[in-house]
Formats: sequence, structure tokens, C-alpha cells
Amino acid sequence: MPSRTRAPGRSGRAFYSLLLAAPWFLAGAAPVRAALPDEIQVYDDSSNPQGKFGLELHLNATPSGRGVPDYPGEITPVHGFRTTFEASYGLTDHIELGAYLPFDHVADGTERFAGPRFRIKLIGQKSDDAQPFFYGLNFELSDVRPAFEQTQNQLEVRGMLGWRTQDWLVAINPVTDVPLKPGARTGGPSIAPAFKVGRRVADGVSTGIEYYTDLGQFSSLQPYSRQSHTLFLAVDVDEIWIPFNFGIGRGLTSPADRWTVKGIVELPI
Repeated sequence: MPSRTRAPGRSGRAFYSLLLAAPWFLAGAAPVRAALPDEIQVYDDSSNPQGKFGLELHLNATPSGRGVPDYPGEITPVHGFRTTFEASYGLTDHIELGAYLPFDHVADGTERFAGPRFRIKLIGQKSDDAQPFFYGLNFELSDVRPAFEQTQNQLEVRGMLGWRTQDWLVAINPVTDVPLKPGARTGGPSIAPAFKVGRRVADGVSTGIEYYTDLGQFSSLQPYSRQSHTLFLAVDVDEIWIPFNFGIGRGLTSPADRWTVKGIVELPI
């Protein structure tokens, strides 16, 4: 069982420097706009072992939420249902490649493929019995249709910081979104941090909270009432044939959807 958190060494300090500097090197991005809620999760240090494939199914629905478009032609999330297949491959024990295929099932019965996303997850340090601290970076490129995300082409830079023991998981994701579409690179990058706290309550079962935000652009952060804040009560079940995560989310501000239900199922392959 892990005991104490070891202070980060030179590689850890370099990671923090990169994480803090990334938004400014990537400046020239667009203001915050609607985003497709196809993947709702906080990243930790989990990854596929070298040479192993993984497959997950992400599910989420919005029984009560935003129905007024943020821009002309947007498909809003209210009463919508989304399914996303995530395929992953462990290039090494610390580098994982992934791809997302999101599908949106809107209230009128129409189904659409929203567009692909591709990622690379780099874990600088994994938690283990000797030390519980972990950190890493995840880079994600997306080409999502304008009906779901106005910026369409986007780079997401997601930091992963956390602490894991046999009974507890604390994970923080500082997320920077950088639109790449020509004509949308004004105003600076936006920030959407998220965090998770989980507590083991039985063998293979943990419960806790997940918190997701969209704070606006670095250059002009919005006041709290105009930011998106959503709190989820979540459960993770690991020690069964098909591990899964399930959560019910409540929007705390008006830009956030009022109610969201989500699940992540690890499919055996």
C-alpha cells in the first residue's frame, strides 16, 4: 500500500513547466463555444500495457439541458443521446494511443457521426506501492462537424496530476482547448479544468464526485454565472467481467446542462 508522496524530481518539474507554459505557446485560439459532450471523464494514470489493445463504449444522455443554439446550425444537447467508441493501444507501458468515434442520436430520431478524435497519452510517472503520486499529459486532435462544435478542428492539451492509494483516488485535469480552424484563432486559448475524488467502499467498487468546468478564455475569463460547472456523483466498478463507470450530473450554472447521465463500459476484446 502506498505511504508517502515523493517530491517530484527534475522530470516532474519539467512537466509542470511544460503544463503551465503550453497555453501561452499555443496562444491565438478562439473563444469558448459549444462542445460535443461525447466523452465525460477525468483522466488518471491508467493505460494499456505495452502491445495491448483496449475498447470502451462511452454513453451519455441529456434529459434536461440547453435547447437554445449558441450559434446558427448547432445541434443542441437537450434530449440527446450519444454513443462513442474509444479504441486504444499501449505503445509502451507509459505511452498510449487512442481514437474516438462519436455518434449523436438527437431528439428527432436522427443519427449522425460527429467526427473523429485522436489522442496520445504520455504518463511521466505512474502511481505504485512505493509512491502514490502520478502525472502526465494527453494531446487530442479532433475534426468534429460544425453542427456539434463550431471550431471544428481543435487541439486539446490535458494535464494529468493525481494521487492514488488502495482506498483513494484524487485526479486533477487542467485542460486547455486550442481551436485550429482558420478564422477561429482569436482571443486566446480556453481553459476547462476537471477533477475527481473517489473512495473505495467495497472490493472493486469506489464512489465519489467528478467536477467539470468551462471557465472561458485565458485572456477574458467569464464570471461564475456565465461559466459551465457540472457536478457528478459517480461509481466505478472494476473487479467484474465488464468494468464500468456510471454517473449522474447536475449543472450548477445556467450554461451547463441541467441533468446529464453518463456511463463508460470497458468491452472485453
